[in-house]
Amino acid sequence: MNTKALHQISYGMYVIGSRKGDRINGQTCNTVIQVCSEPPIISVCINKENLTHEFIEDSGVFTVSILSQETPLGFIGRFGFKSGREVDKLDRVTYKLGETQAPIILDNTLAYLEAKVINHVDVGTHTIFIGELVAAEVIKEGEPMTYAYYHLVKRGTTPKTAPSYHKD
Repeated sequence: MNTKALHQISYGMYVIGSRKGDRINGQTCNTVIQVCSEPPIISVCINKENLTHEFIEDSGVFTVSILSQETPLGFIGRFGFKSGREVDKLDRVTYKLGETQAPIILDNTLAYLEAKVINHVDVGTHTIFIGELVAAEVIKEGEPMTYAYYHLVKRGTTPKTAPSYHKD
């Protein structure tokens, strides 16, 4: 089997936010999809080792900030290659708390989605959280960053905890 075929799947680049009590965190993610439109439901796939997974599991809420194509590589790295257990990823980042009190990243964001978990699926190393939207807003116009653009133009890398990570 040639798993490089998986590289042909299209993805976006997002920051997923959540909370646990009064603590907030966020992480980059490339696996967000719209599941259905009535009611509006989305899903996100999060590695079980990530702090954001713990926060979503505890609070039952998450946000999705859709990143613009102009997002600096360092900003993506802040949320994708550092742990919220060791650093405050939201320090010096513009954000607001949504209806669910989960953080919505505003820097480099075109639009956001906010959801309450209605179901989840254990898929081994990851959990697919399925959430019904409670809020959504367009912040500004622009091109959303795709995962292909992140790799080909920005020359970004994939962390080992990402669902799309492949040893090449």
